[in-house]
Amino acid sequence: MSRSGSGPEAPASEGDDPATTFRASEHQHIRYNPLQDEWVLVSAHRMKRPWQGQVEPVLMKTVPRHDPLNPLCPGATRANGEVNPNYDGTFLFDNDFPALQPDAPDPGPSDHPLFQAGAARGVCKVMCFHPWSDVTLPLMSVPEIRAVVDAWASVTEELGAQYPWVQIFENKGAMMGCSNPHPHCQVWASSFLPDIAQREERSQQAYHRQYGEPLLLEYGHQELLRKERLVLTSEHWLVLVPFWAMWPFQTLLLPRRHVRRLPELTPAERDDLASIMKKLLTKYDNLFETSFPYSMGWHGAPTGVEAGTACDHWQLHAHYYPPLLRSATVRKFMVGYEMLAQAQRDLTPEQAAERLRALPEVHYCLAQRDKEAAAIA
Repeated sequence: MSRSGSGPEAPASEGDDPATTFRASEHQHIRYNPLQDEWVLVSAHRMKRPWQGQVEPVLMKTVPRHDPLNPLCPGATRANGEVNPNYDGTFLFDNDFPALQPDAPDPGPSDHPLFQAGAARGVCKVMCFHPWSDVTLPLMSVPEIRAVVDAWASVTEELGAQYPWVQIFENKGAMMGCSNPHPHCQVWASSFLPDIAQREERSQQAYHRQYGEPLLLEYGHQELLRKERLVLTSEHWLVLVPFWAMWPFQTLLLPRRHVRRLPELTPAERDDLASIMKKLLTKYDNLFETSFPYSMGWHGAPTGVEAGTACDHWQLHAHYYPPLLRSATVRKFMVGYEMLAQAQRDLTPEQAAERLRALPEVHYCLAQRDKEAAAIA
């Protein structure tokens, strides 16, 4: 891992001429991601090209507030025959089609190093955020979002007592593979550390060993000083577009103090988290005046490690990965070069942060409703 950010030697180009002034928004370059020990190619000048690729359909479908045939709704019958309670807040239940099960057999030893398999056990749960299908997190109240935060912390603590990794993630929108519009997320707890968690473990541990402080805590301090990529700040939290962002409007949500896992958050930090999440997700929706699709997830210290110096290199954080690039109908595809070489993005993180920062914190749907009400009055 290189703190200096020096990458592999590149061939001579226009950017090597001392007479040419480098501009990140005009000249391609690579940036290092110290958290996952990888590089991303930034080619912001590509945004000037006319778009002739795929255009997504505009989704105008009205989602009913309650559909008895929707298996996530209160009182609905799920695929396994179980009937949901008439819940009025969050609702956590076992995934009816889990990718991980607690009692899967061990595949046994491998007979060749090129054909290795290992045991994979765990549990998968689904968490509904709200009883209504026609709301999303930015349209929920801060107290309702705070209840979601508390549920996240509780399930992390519960499953973390049995499994070393608890992955909370939300896929929002059909573009991100979500087949049900009801506001919900998933929780997968596993007997192993997934690949990305392992990379973050190694990178944060190496940085802490060399510099004596958590990587992401120092990174947050540096972003506060530089102010180029900040989107939102509050008493306890930061939202920023990472220097190494891959996705067009990717953001990183960080606590200001050293926090290893969700259950460690104080009541004040949880209140503040609910508030800043609502502001961020409102900005996302306001960007293209659509219900903004994304995949997000929380990363914290492995839960099988006792509190103390063994996991002090970890800093709790949430990743938001939205695919929309130019409009509500043009997305960024991670294919071709991204799949065969390395990640590539089409606008700089600084440009993305500036656009998000400038957006209002009142949801466009509510602003439109108030405008229409004022016109009638």
